Amino acid sequence: MYSTFTYLALLLSSSLARSISIPHRNTARTTAHYAQLDPPLNTNWTDDVGTNPWPEYPRPRLRRDQWQTLNGIWQYQNASSPNDVYNPPFGQDLAQEVLIPSCLESGLSGIQGTNVIYSWFKTNLTVPSDWSGQDVILNFGAVDYEATVFVNGKNATFHRGGYFEFSVDITPFLDSSGSNELLIFVHDPTDLNGYVIPIGKQRLIPSAHIFYTPCSGIWQSVWIEPAPANYVTQLDLTADMHGQVNVTVHSSYGNGTAVNVTVVDGNDVVGSGTGVSDQAFQFNVSDPKLWSPNSPTLYNVTVTMGDDSFQSYTGFRTISKGTVDGVVRPLVNGKFDFIFGTLDQGYWPDGIYTPPSLDAMVYDLKFLKDLGFNMVRKHIKIEPALWYRACDEMGLLVIQDMPSLRPLENVLPDDGQQQEFGRQLDLLVNQLKSYTCIFTWVVYNEGWGQITTYYPEFDLTARVQQLDPTRLVDATSGWHDHGAGDFSDNHHYANPQCGTPFYSIDSTPYDPKRIGMQGEFGGLGNNVSIDHLWNNQQAINSINQTYEIDTDIDAWNHRSHLLLSELQDQISRYACSVAVWTQTVDVEGEVNGLMTYDRRLKRVDEDQWKKDIKGLYDAASNRTNSTSS
Repeated sequence: MYSTFTYLALLLSSSLARSISIPHRNTARTTAHYAQLDPPLNTNWTDDVGTNPWPEYPRPRLRRDQWQTLNGIWQYQNASSPNDVYNPPFGQDLAQEVLIPSCLESGLSGIQGTNVIYSWFKTNLTVPSDWSGQDVILNFGAVDYEATVFVNGKNATFHRGGYFEFSVDITPFLDSSGSNELLIFVHDPTDLNGYVIPIGKQRLIPSAHIFYTPCSGIWQSVWIEPAPANYVTQLDLTADMHGQVNVTVHSSYGNGTAVNVTVVDGNDVVGSGTGVSDQAFQFNVSDPKLWSPNSPTLYNVTVTMGDDSFQSYTGFRTISKGTVDGVVRPLVNGKFDFIFGTLDQGYWPDGIYTPPSLDAMVYDLKFLKDLGFNMVRKHIKIEPALWYRACDEMGLLVIQDMPSLRPLENVLPDDGQQQEFGRQLDLLVNQLKSYTCIFTWVVYNEGWGQITTYYPEFDLTARVQQLDPTRLVDATSGWHDHGAGDFSDNHHYANPQCGTPFYSIDSTPYDPKRIGMQGEFGGLGNNVSIDHLWNNQQAINSINQTYEIDTDIDAWNHRSHLLLSELQDQISRYACSVAVWTQTVDVEGEVNGLMTYDRRLKRVDEDQWKKDIKGLYDAASNRTNSTSS
């Protein structure tokens, strides 16, 4: 059932609403200037953010040469109710300046708000003169949660889903010779009563140790770019270990326009194919260099459709499963190697969901890769597109979670909310399925929002497999496992129980028909001084809820070594194929990261961890070197 705001926004999105000028409320106002606020903890990148954040082109898989960032200082003011969308503040200044992209709850935003439910955002844009004769596309990386977009007083689009990119052709609303007002109404209910929506770990009131500060507003990049009237809206592009390139080019007209795709290695064209838009087609590249964690080779790709042309890229690899010496295993390019990574939540003390910069975001991934991890589990969050590009470049496999519904409160979705969860699961897969690094999709985490009176994970798994038959699916990571999907995924703290003939009362026994996986383990805690902690008393009070507290770094590393040794034994003896260590960095009241929340203190004894991680791979290699797919 739609919220009042949603109903009003849908009305505004109609063609009738687009033709009506809504009266202005002209009110004299002095806009408060932007100033970065002090968060409870900062990072080494906080002071370098400035007022022109994220200058990089935001969408590396569909990169047009001409574009203009809209990131920077916008105006913001709080709104009080859903009815405010009927009375937009056209032609007037808003209360405060705000940094875009950012979470309104973050210090970087300059707002650092709480209970931010309804918001207005405003900026002005001027179309470059050399874009004359082309359409202008407005792009958003992500807005949490519902956005109604007005251009020069007209409703241009409505979007729901706090983690997903969206675009709109704003040409009909523009004054191409002058300044244009962009005004956005955002509704973000998070976990308000009556709402069961994908929110991951966000809570209006952080609590229970494992739920954190929410993120509201425009938290990923915004930009405009010129395109012909019939332009590419989405590119689906994958390439397998045999050299087959699979392409679907989606167009704004949807009418089967001729398409050409060229694959380039350095300066050499190694393959090309032609087809028509909005229909799948294939072609082959002879003897491609394969992408893997040990050799992350990528090829540049040029796509041309009519008057539209842009750059992309791909890697050649195949993800599958097969029986290897009697054990069901995940295979990369037909070969089993042990898959080991961290639970990566993607939170930042200065930016909450928004990393302070590309360098900061890549720092975490490089840290993991340097230690020897070959995978990262992106935990119930979706990152900016450049994060996935970095994983492609480094050779980090990604286990991608669907952001979970409201967890742990016996609040389950009704039929309409479950349908919306499924719709947004489709958005997740379609948005990310062409990144080479994606290894596995996770539908449910630990039963959060998972209906158990029937088993929707079977239909949802089939839905994901239809959208993307080239990846594996982990239907239920931990807890309510009824046999769906490709993995038998156990969560257990602190010790692993991975593909073993023993399990705990709060988990399920290993199913030998599926891949043995330790979806979470570890979680060893080590308290630190206040200068490395999220300086919030409630969070500090919850530190002792950590699964285990080790009183010094030596003890923490010793315990880590023992747990990794147990995991190595389970790889050697039993059916363990994949494992996920909790976690990359501390988050708010959790102190169980390989690094502290500010990324300034590494807990790991790097030499020891590198040896232990290599020992896991060696154990899997020694177990078998043959495959059968």
